[in-house]
Amino acid sequence: MQHQKTYHQELLTLNDRKIVIEGPVSSDTLKTYSFDDGLDAFRRPKDQFEAILEIADLDEGRIIIARDGEHIIGYVTYHYPDELERWSDGNLPYLIELGAVEISLGYRSGGIGKKLIQLTMEDSFVENYIIITTEYYWHWDLKNNSLSVYEYKDIMINLMASAGFEVFQTNDPEITAHPANTLMARIGNNIKREQMMEFDKIRFKDRFFF
Repeated sequence: MQHQKTYHQELLTLNDRKIVIEGPVSSDTLKTYSFDDGLDAFRRPKDQFEAILEIADLDEGRIIIARDGEHIIGYVTYHYPDELERWSDGNLPYLIELGAVEISLGYRSGGIGKKLIQLTMEDSFVENYIIITTEYYWHWDLKNNSLSVYEYKDIMINLMASAGFEVFQTNDPEITAHPANTLMARIGNNIKREQMMEFDKIRFKDRFFF
């Protein structure tokens, strides 16, 4: 598949600060910005920044960022599923993953996460994809709020639903390991029935294995 990426930008006002939501951005553009130390949910900020630089250079990779001036305070990543995950079975060129979405603590509750994901869908080429997101409760920042794991689950579902994602059932062991874990997917308008059938096979891999 020849992946096409069309740049979009939107401005958001948060506490009298002008936040720029933009992307997909290239690694060269990312290198001109600083990266917030609060973006540490998945690994150390320096290492996470290196990871998104690598994703930005992938043919299918998409990095959408939120920045305050020249300072990155949030991002969302899209790429092919990890080869060790079941979602890479068959190497389906139209199946990509929303790998991570993160907002620095001081900028949360302002709708930035929703804008990051929604901006991705401004690019009409995403209608050629099935985009999945695997929500695991152990990735959630439960320590910085008073929410229960199920309340946080509802927030994540509503966040993703704002960009057209729906909950899908699966027998994937990591998803079924805890009732708060969730598989969601956005089915592009150009996805064909045969492509959905391939996705269904992956969702219920080995369903008849005893």
